[in-house]
Amino acid sequence: MKAELELIFEAILDGNMPGCTSGVQAALDAGISAPDILQIALIPAMDEVGKLFEEEEFFVPEMLVAARAMQAGLSMLKPLLVDSDVKPAGRVALGTVSGDLHDIGKNLVGMMLEGAGFEIVDLGTNVAPDRFIAAINDQNVQLVAMSALLTTTMPGMKKTVDAIAAAGLRDQVKIMVGGAPVNAEYAAEIGADGYAPDASQAASLARRLAP
Repeated sequence: MKAELELIFEAILDGNMPGCTSGVQAALDAGISAPDILQIALIPAMDEVGKLFEEEEFFVPEMLVAARAMQAGLSMLKPLLVDSDVKPAGRVALGTVSGDLHDIGKNLVGMMLEGAGFEIVDLGTNVAPDRFIAAINDQNVQLVAMSALLTTTMPGMKKTVDAIAAAGLRDQVKIMVGGAPVNAEYAAEIGADGYAPDASQAASLARRLAP
C-alpha cells in the first residue's frame, strides 16, 4: 500500500477525521485515483474496523469515530467517484420503522454500509411502509434495511415486509432487519432475508444479499 493510502487507513482506524481528510488530499495530489483511494484504503479500513469490533477490541464509540472519519474522506471523493462512473455495491433504503424514533443504531449501520461501498438512502426514523415502497419505486433500491429499538415497534417490520409484498415489489429487493429486541428467528418469521445483530455484521450481510 502506498504511503498516502496507508495514512488514510491508519487515520480511519484511529478515528482521526482531520488525518483522514488530509490523507485523502495528499493521495489525490499524488495522482492516486478516487476509485483506488476508496477500494484500497477506505473500504479495507472499515472492514478492519468491523473485524476489530467483532473481536471486541473496538466498541461502539471506536466504531463511530472511525466511521465518521471515513465519511469525511468519502465526502471528498464522492464527486470524483461520480465522474469516474464508479458503481456502488448497491443502493440501500435505511430507516427505523413506524413509531420508533431511535436513530443512533440506524446511523451507525448507515455509516458501516457506506464504508462497505453501498449508496445509502436514509429515510430517517418513524418510517411508514409506504415510504420504503416509494424508495424502492423511485430510487432503484436493491436492499431495504429496517431497524427497531422497541418491542412495541417491531410489528412495523412485518407490516413493511407485507406491504412491499402487496405492492408486488418483494422479488425486487432483499430485506434485512436489526435492532436490540430483534433476532434471527423474528427475521425469518416475518419473511425478511436476513438479520444482523450489529452494524459490522450488517455490512457483511448486505454484501451477501446484494445482487
